[in-house]
Amino acid sequence: MARRFRGESHHKVDAKGRVSIPALFRRVLEAGDPDWTEGLNPNLVIVYGDKRRNFLECYTIEAIDDVDRQIADLPRGSVERRALERMFNGQSLPTTVDETGRLVLPAKLRAKIGLENEAFFIATGDTFQIWKPETYENVEMAKAEAWLDSQPEDFDPLTLLSSGSASGRDG
Repeated sequence: MARRFRGESHHKVDAKGRVSIPALFRRVLEAGDPDWTEGLNPNLVIVYGDKRRNFLECYTIEAIDDVDRQIADLPRGSVERRALERMFNGQSLPTTVDETGRLVLPAKLRAKIGLENEAFFIATGDTFQIWKPETYENVEMAKAEAWLDSQPEDFDPLTLLSSGSASGRDG
């Protein structure tokens, strides 16, 4: 994929479930939709998945096509393939950004994550997630902080990358 999602933001959700997508996210959706051209609205797929997910994950068309190819490479009829097909094909919603840059989130999806008046968007590279703000703060941030707290005081997250740094320098 040519572009990646970056950043985070809060957006109001109206009574009909409409929520504005961050402008930078819309540009990535456009770049990741092979059928998009100027004047059209980009397509995406929202995966709401299994019961353990308390967020909605939004994929560009190119990103979901990549996931579909990887699922198709699994043995036909295997438990893993069936589970992934169910989650990424059955428990997903193909949709389009409307002409004003909004998504319409159906009541079923809003209810699944407890979304009411506000949504929290966070980039995750080739996808972005939509959370109920309080759930993100109480669950996801708590996990990240606990993990960071378990690291040595001088821990550098770039050491997790294969090159040991973002720029590839030794050091």
